[in-house]
Amino acid sequence: MTRTTTQAAVPAIPQPRGAGRARQLWCSLPTELARRFRPHADPLAPRILEEVQRAVPEYAKPLEGEFGKMIVLAIEQAVLSCIDSIEELASTQDNWPKLFVEVGKRVHHDGGSLNSLQAAYRAGGRAAWRYVAELGQAHRFPAAVLCVGAEAIFAYVEEISSYSVEGYTLAQAMATGTLERRRRRLAELLLASPPSSPATLATMAKAAQWRMPEWVTVIALDPRTDRHPPPAPRVGEDVLLDLEGPEPCLLTPNPDRDLRGLEARLPGWRAAVGPRVRPPDAATSLQWARRTLDLLRRGLAGDGPVVHTADHLATHWLLIDRFLLDELSAKALAPFAGLTVKQQTRLAETLLSWLEHNGSTPEIAQALRIHPQTVRYRVSQLTDLFGDRLADPAKRLEIQMALRAHHLLGTRPQSPGHG
Repeated sequence: MTRTTTQAAVPAIPQPRGAGRARQLWCSLPTELARRFRPHADPLAPRILEEVQRAVPEYAKPLEGEFGKMIVLAIEQAVLSCIDSIEELASTQDNWPKLFVEVGKRVHHDGGSLNSLQAAYRAGGRAAWRYVAELGQAHRFPAAVLCVGAEAIFAYVEEISSYSVEGYTLAQAMATGTLERRRRRLAELLLASPPSSPATLATMAKAAQWRMPEWVTVIALDPRTDRHPPPAPRVGEDVLLDLEGPEPCLLTPNPDRDLRGLEARLPGWRAAVGPRVRPPDAATSLQWARRTLDLLRRGLAGDGPVVHTADHLATHWLLIDRFLLDELSAKALAPFAGLTVKQQTRLAETLLSWLEHNGSTPEIAQALRIHPQTVRYRVSQLTDLFGDRLADPAKRLEIQMALRAHHLLGTRPQSPGHG
């Protein structure tokens, strides 16, 4: 099927996205279009610039100096690059990615906004499409050709925008100074919520000389004493540290290596290990690590220097929402209404032990340090209070969840009438 006439059908376009997608689309168009569009390159460039200055306030002022020259050059280069791609010419293909990386760097250097730059690209893409659509209608290009042309324009805008994001982020990283500060900034980006874009993370990781891993684990840290700041943890060179913020933490790309003997490498620190996640979910790992550290501070996760979130999932689940716990208690422990506080406390601990020991009187007596006959008497009371509820697996589970949560919190069950 020929590409020498605008009347020919457009061949099927490969579907994968990413770098080179725009070039694939341009190359699929009839080569005759390049000849028809080339005389319009000069009038199209100022049309694009006019639309950018109209749509983006930051560019509404006269473009002067090196930045102004670079913007004009970038627009002209973009137009020529697209036309050359239709004919599969290589004259501009090797230069435009570098040019748009430099645009991003220059915007950062001049104190410009990355959001405004991306808005400028989108505005330029719209202006280019309107011009092409008008020209296509005047020359009666087939609708299929115009559709591919539109997709090619906006794919190209997406690609050059990503190059400028890379340049901007790289300039931002270099401005932070030392490698240590770049890695601290990378840690901030990885742990940000909402997460940074993959392109931004990849560029920052490159600037920080940090290889993006498949998995990461975040460890929340807490000084064991307020008297003296503890020394920095002894960890691998590829571990990202943030000890200067109000909530110190570290991020390890190699949990299997770094979690072995972790306690010995954290002198003066208590630590809570978050779940193992993909890098874009590092903020989630940090969130649960901090919640686990809070359990450790409250004495609900043992008293060791290192605690793992994975070992306390049920506790997190039980305590995640106090309102729901109170609602569950009001429902599941309603039979306690009308009892005194002392009776509620005594029967609640007996009922929880009865549930946890599958009704074994000797085990309950041993756990509560009371006589077996006392156990039988209390169980008889509980049977009278709860009746068939204790034979229903679903209701038994609700009762046990409510009692276990209150046991962890050190509070008595809140039943109706005794709020």
